[in-house]
Amino acid sequence: MNERSAAPGALALVESLVNTLDIETSHDSLATADGRARLGVAAEELAEARELRESLRAALLAHAGHPPHREVTPLGELLSRAPLYVTVDERDGSAALAPAPDAPLLSRVAAAVAEGLAEGTWMRLKACEADDCHWAYYDRSPAGRGRWCSMQVCGARAKMRRYRAKEG
Repeated sequence: MNERSAAPGALALVESLVNTLDIETSHDSLATADGRARLGVAAEELAEARELRESLRAALLAHAGHPPHREVTPLGELLSRAPLYVTVDERDGSAALAPAPDAPLLSRVAAAVAEGLAEGTWMRLKACEADDCHWAYYDRSPAGRGRWCSMQVCGARAKMRRYRAKEG
């Protein structure tokens, strides 16, 4: 559905995870071995990956000023369980949080969120306002006020609904 370019840096992982579920069609790519393999999720981690996905979606909806789509485990609660460590670049002394090698999805997502926070990009990762979409997208608008994953699809539908409501 989304014609936008991927989120920057490690936030692309968060965007990809949230977008494993197409709400409009109910297609869940995590239901397939290939879909899980793309994100490094083992079959026995499926329930946790889905829980993380929906908690992330709720946070991204909040970034766009929308209420949660349903009751979810708070994202902070999930991320607090993620094992991370501090890496220090020997050349310039910069530090970052990183997941251990072969870390579970939760740790990789926690590191991505930490990177987004450090770079000031986390709040620009949002979920589409449309109830039948909620697709994750990175808001590159100058004012950071994007509302839809696609102005041509979800934005146009919303404008048409408002127009029809006025006419009726």
